[in-house]
Amino acid sequence: QVQLVESGGGLVQAGGSLRLSCAASGRTFSNYAMGWFRQAPGKEREFVAAISRRGGITYYADYADSVLGRFTISRDNAKNTVYLQMNNLKPEDTAVYYCAARISFTVASVYVKESDYDSWGQGTQVTVSS
Repeated sequence: QVQLVESGGGLVQAGGSLRLSCAASGRTFSNYAMGWFRQAPGKEREFVAAISRRGGITYYADYADSVLGRFTISRDNAKNTVYLQMNNLKPEDTAVYYCAARISFTVASVYVKESDYDSWGQGTQVTVSS
């Protein structure tokens, strides 16, 4: 397990940008694949983006109002931090955003299912006004 703390959420107007950070404790951060999920009120938690251990592989959700092209996941293993850069935000992006970690035996794996992850942060609220 690893301790995760999200930050960077807040209130932003439609079309604006936010950068979320997820700081991890522990000395083996580079052994973990990471992901971002979000949950809107009354909705199920859904996958947003994932990144492999060294950042070489990224994967994004492909639903109707896709985050592909608007969101970018990245990581800095020297800082034990994973980021989610969110541009051109829409009201439907309003949700609590969670980061998650899963230990991986391979450097190129990414994970998209909630059940794949074993550590979760407390979440950070993102509210996008119209």
